[in-house]
Amino acid sequence: MTFESRKLPGERISSLVDIIKKKGHAIGLEAHSGLSGLVTEKLDFDFIWESSLTDSASKGLPDASIVGNESRIHTIDEILNVTTKPMIVDGDTGGDEDNFRFLIKRLENQGVSAVIIEDKIFPKRNSFGGTVGAGMEDPDIFSKKLKVGMETKSTNDFLVIARLESLIAGLGMNETMLRAEKYINSGVDGIMIHSKLKDPAEILEFIPKYEKLCDRLGRRPYLIAVPTTYNSITDPELIKSGVDIIIHANHLLRASYKSMLETAQLISQSKRSLDADQNISSVKEIFSAVGYDKILERDKEKAPEIEALITSAGNHQINGIQRSLNSISGRPLISHQIETFKKVGIEKLNITVNNLSDFESFSDNNINLIETKNTEVNQMLDSIMLGLEKIEGPS
Repeated sequence: MTFESRKLPGERISSLVDIIKKKGHAIGLEAHSGLSGLVTEKLDFDFIWESSLTDSASKGLPDASIVGNESRIHTIDEILNVTTKPMIVDGDTGGDEDNFRFLIKRLENQGVSAVIIEDKIFPKRNSFGGTVGAGMEDPDIFSKKLKVGMETKSTNDFLVIARLESLIAGLGMNETMLRAEKYINSGVDGIMIHSKLKDPAEILEFIPKYEKLCDRLGRRPYLIAVPTTYNSITDPELIKSGVDIIIHANHLLRASYKSMLETAQLISQSKRSLDADQNISSVKEIFSAVGYDKILERDKEKAPEIEALITSAGNHQINGIQRSLNSISGRPLISHQIETFKKVGIEKLNITVNNLSDFESFSDNNINLIETKNTEVNQMLDSIMLGLEKIEGPS
């Protein structure tokens, strides 16, 4: 996909719910820029996860509520502009109620399909480095914020999802279930359960308790899991256990940082960039990924490729040197002629010569040397006619 593939906001908002209805689940991958969004778009992921951690890190900043909503919205727009898949946004704590109202309206206008906010106080600390019990929001206050969000959104296709951080904060399963009940009663569309353990046992313990709670309350919001640390479990296993939405939350950012560091080290150590070539994309691949090749194709359609003819087959000499090879301002005359054509966008050139070896240094993929042995008085006409025979298309 390229910058041409933008989907209208109204179409995109509903696409996440449509995918879940059709497949029974949805699996997404993180993106933190337009280019990483294109990677997610290219593969068989159902949606894009716009992460606070990776958005902040891509700007060289910590995930601690330092990057504001306007900057986040700019990144979101960069990704949406070049992709078509639905997006779920990491809304941090959501801010206060007015901040949350504003955020939801902006996200809906952009075409985002869902926002997830976590039950921690502002300024938040990342879940994998600083979340403690003292940093948790009062569940009743958080529930009220969730209700505000549900009342603010203008379409049922936009999902408001509550993120449970109590297991990460070490508050235990009972506190987690208490919070889950309050958030479900607030009317949210989904519950995200979070864990920092390397084993999925904690998540697998939560799921049946969640199902039982939903049965008792008479409604079941979508269940979301983020297997960043407990990634020994597969997506199909999580789905079979009852998870509806799976988020692979920060892997493209982590992969890109490692690759950039290794490439920089190679260049620094070898004092040249050649050794890094085997580990990086070609410029041509990047051009193709971002759609630059399509721009070039359209340029060709608007201006058909024109070939030019330079006749240098005469035997006229100046100071014993073929006229076209005489130096003007330090360069052969023919070099100035080639440059003049290239300046006006004519790259493909045919040059008639009567001694091929004298002109071989000027030959390349776009310059065709045509040798003629005619040195008679009609040599100019013969040179032109021979050159024209070799030209295909406009000249």
